[in-house]
Amino acid sequence: MLVLGLNAYHGDSAAAILRDGELLMAVEEERFTRVKHWAGFPKLAIEACLHHASATISDVDIIAVNRDPNAQLLRKAMFVLRNLGSWEFISKRLQNRAKVLGLEKTFANEFGIDAAAIRGRIHTVEHHLAHASSAYHLSKFQDAAILSVDAFGDWTSTMFAVGRNGTIHDLRRVFFPHSLGVAYSAVTQLIGFPNYGDEYKVMGLAPYGNPTLMEPFRKIILDDNGGFKLNEKCFLHGSGRWSSQWNGGSPTLTDLFSKEMETLLGPRRKKGEELTQHHKDIAASMQARYEEVLSNMLHWLHAKTGTEQLCLVGGCGMNSVANGKIFEMSPFHEVYVPPQPGDAGGAIGAAAYTYSSIGKQACVPNPQHAYLGPSFDDTTIEKVIQQHDILDNSEFVHHYCESDESLCKEIAADISEGKVIGWFQGRMEWGPRALGTRSILADPRRSDMKDILNLKIKRRESFRPFAPSILRGYVKDYFETDYEVPFMSMVFQIREDKRSDLPAVTHVNGSGRLQTVDKDDNLLYWKLIDAFREVTGVPIVLNTSFNENEPIVCKPEEALACFLRTNMDTLALGHHIIRRTDTE
Repeated sequence: MLVLGLNAYHGDSAAAILRDGELLMAVEEERFTRVKHWAGFPKLAIEACLHHASATISDVDIIAVNRDPNAQLLRKAMFVLRNLGSWEFISKRLQNRAKVLGLEKTFANEFGIDAAAIRGRIHTVEHHLAHASSAYHLSKFQDAAILSVDAFGDWTSTMFAVGRNGTIHDLRRVFFPHSLGVAYSAVTQLIGFPNYGDEYKVMGLAPYGNPTLMEPFRKIILDDNGGFKLNEKCFLHGSGRWSSQWNGGSPTLTDLFSKEMETLLGPRRKKGEELTQHHKDIAASMQARYEEVLSNMLHWLHAKTGTEQLCLVGGCGMNSVANGKIFEMSPFHEVYVPPQPGDAGGAIGAAAYTYSSIGKQACVPNPQHAYLGPSFDDTTIEKVIQQHDILDNSEFVHHYCESDESLCKEIAADISEGKVIGWFQGRMEWGPRALGTRSILADPRRSDMKDILNLKIKRRESFRPFAPSILRGYVKDYFETDYEVPFMSMVFQIREDKRSDLPAVTHVNGSGRLQTVDKDDNLLYWKLIDAFREVTGVPIVLNTSFNENEPIVCKPEEALACFLRTNMDTLALGHHIIRRTDTE
């Protein structure tokens, strides 16, 4: 059975494909369009999945989409009746609903087939069930508590559930307009980060502040018997005084916060305005309040399910700071956060849920890694290099490494000498984090490396941290918590006696968003870090995404272009190494 999963007409559009329950490929549309968080129909991602599976759209048995336009119809109807004056909001919701319901026609137009040929093959999966499946069905757990938290999907913001022997059981929900994701997004806008997906900036800014605004935040986000509610006076979306755009290109959102929130927290930070200590305190307080509410929900869920295993998913599952505190703020002993917990992950979830339901499979066979995207062999890479005049330019030198060992030894030496490396290897990562196949690498021991990367390569805010990739067997020697974190989904405290050894990856509060690297998941990346350990004694490299204010590079052409327009010193494209002869 061939199942194609989609996240369509929403932020981070994506596609995934399963054959007989085996996940073959998953990829976000933004990697091909080169537009961050691209929303719309993921045609290029679908084509990549079909190509990888050596299939055509006619070969697909089921097309599963992570939306069910018919979910919560009564609640939606009641909202319309109460807010008949909010026609723009309602109209856009209806337009988006029509696009999801009209997927047969879209496939016919985009792939040149008769709509009747796929009629009956499109299955809609309620948004949070798809989220839950993307975590539970791809985890190692037979029994697990499941918490899905995001902004909204199918009129739900939060779902409490439990997975038992391959089946997901819904326990409780939080419905529109109450949403932790919306609250975090609203505060993100208030602090002056207006773009879709900017919430991670607030998370990165929070350690520079103090949670001095907990009293007003507890008036904005209210406790509710193990759940939460929003103070609707502080938000605009609940009355329809809010607008969004999801049809092609990067998603856009109007302001979510009201004047009442500004009364409680102070006026919004305007474009170009200084980032003050007050703004940092707002970030710290929002993060602290989020963690309080999350802790309450986890305690309720644990008491209800009696299991010590947790699957955490949804856009809020990308809050790696809170994720890293789950062991101390809840009774759970094991946690699985998928590599793409956000809406793109619903493409996998829709496919997995549909397959496990229709295919009657207890669990979907799963890879415990995130290397699910396209790959390019050395022959293809060589052709790309030859198409540029870089080989005739005296500013660059190029050579080919005959073995993995020589490649890793050379690059490890470059890193130890303070050089910045573009590392392009194997299959592209699935999800928002670079995990060692589309990465920029550097020496974590250099105190100036964070500023070098932020100013000369990434060209981003100076407060944002960089992540350490560490060999799995050494975690206990460098971090206060010894746990496997293959997808960079948790932040742990770095041991106090090691922080001075790792200034480039130690955040201002002594933490680090680690990625544990195992031989079985990515042998080449493991060999590189181990080669760096042999040179320096440190089993860690600094790892950040291979991009410059754009989606992570997908193709070798994009990697080469990013290398040329930034100040990277060395580019490792497969076994091809290109170095700048003068990087001053």
